[in-house]
Amino acid sequence: MIRRLNVYDAAQERLKLIFENFDYVYVSFSGGKDSGVLLNLCVDYIRRNLPGRKLGVMHMDYEAQYRQTTDYVSNRLADDSDILEIYHCCVPFKVATCTSMFQSYWRPWEDAEKDIWVREMPENCYRAVDFGFFNDDLWDYDFHRLFAQWLRHRKKCDRICCLVGIRTQESFNRWRTIHSDKNYKHFGSLKWTHRMDSHVYNAYPIYDWKTSDIWTANGRFHWTYNHLYDLYYQAGIPIGRQRVASPFISQALATLSMYKVIDPDTWGRMVSRVNGVNFAGIYGNTLAMGWKSIRCPAGFSWKRYMEFLLATMPRESRENYMDKLNVSIRFWRERGGCLGEETIRKLLDRNIPISVGMQSAYRTDKRPVRMEYLDDIDIPEFREIPTYKRMCICILKNDHSCKYMGFALTKREKELRDSVMKKYKSL
Repeated sequence: MIRRLNVYDAAQERLKLIFENFDYVYVSFSGGKDSGVLLNLCVDYIRRNLPGRKLGVMHMDYEAQYRQTTDYVSNRLADDSDILEIYHCCVPFKVATCTSMFQSYWRPWEDAEKDIWVREMPENCYRAVDFGFFNDDLWDYDFHRLFAQWLRHRKKCDRICCLVGIRTQESFNRWRTIHSDKNYKHFGSLKWTHRMDSHVYNAYPIYDWKTSDIWTANGRFHWTYNHLYDLYYQAGIPIGRQRVASPFISQALATLSMYKVIDPDTWGRMVSRVNGVNFAGIYGNTLAMGWKSIRCPAGFSWKRYMEFLLATMPRESRENYMDKLNVSIRFWRERGGCLGEETIRKLLDRNIPISVGMQSAYRTDKRPVRMEYLDDIDIPEFREIPTYKRMCICILKNDHSCKYMGFALTKREKELRDSVMKKYKSL
């Protein structure tokens, strides 16, 4: 009879494979519950099985965060400093913000804004000057990727692995990270690993854990955790919305106002740090920023309402949205989006003009559908259909990258990323 492993034992087997096959291993540690449990798992594994081995820890410090997170990170890393090699990074990379129609990003630890930093820069941290690959066009997610190669060269190792604490329960995008075969190569047959670059891999050892497993492990093994979660719980914030990441991204706006209650001193500094923070804190969970069912003003179509919203915006922001809209219109006209048979039937039942292809170039069973933008459509698959209402929601959310509409990087953004990668490889 085959014994099924529980998630803890399965994580132990995965860590064994990682430490046996990689010269250097480090944990991406944000200070959240998932990366905290992953760090604790690794520390315990090394102390039991690999005495003398070091574990790297990379912490990307976003400057604006709860004091509870700052205290937890510093205390947790100090507790096992004998086996941890710490890379505390305070770098002014670009970070997306959805608090403002004027700013699509902000920069933590920007020298020009030193007088209004939310807090003092930690001692012994790594700064932009420490990374030869850094430039002003670098986003935080690009930094994460380039850091791995930088560390590999610094440690003079052949193969390096970054352990990331993501769980598929959290979101569909995280589920796809593990289960989609698109664009990823794995280490051997391990689908919970991805090759990110030559000799560089990411691994997700706790991808199948549930939220209950995280808190069960903390209780059973008496692991320390970020007590910000206790305050969240007492404030009545649902588990799925308890975040410790950058407070200005779209997923965090609905709870941004909690800073005023939980950490008022930090909130006072944040208000002057990033444009639109106070407005987002007040209205981030209301109709004003598109978080609930918005309504088209009387006498307007959604297209006309979108044009009105764009007319109120600064030129650079307006052109950004128009560029993305034009790309999307061309895509749906010329290539078509992939839709399921049920969705196609609903469009046909409503007499919406569409052209359905037989097979998509993408790896999917869905079929490509070419169509014009609609004003609105009332079907459960609303987010799959190109409508001007969706663009209005993006604008109201200050979603400059239009993630709500399913956008990936634009050609210009890809060119900027490629130039960063090219510069690093030439060093």
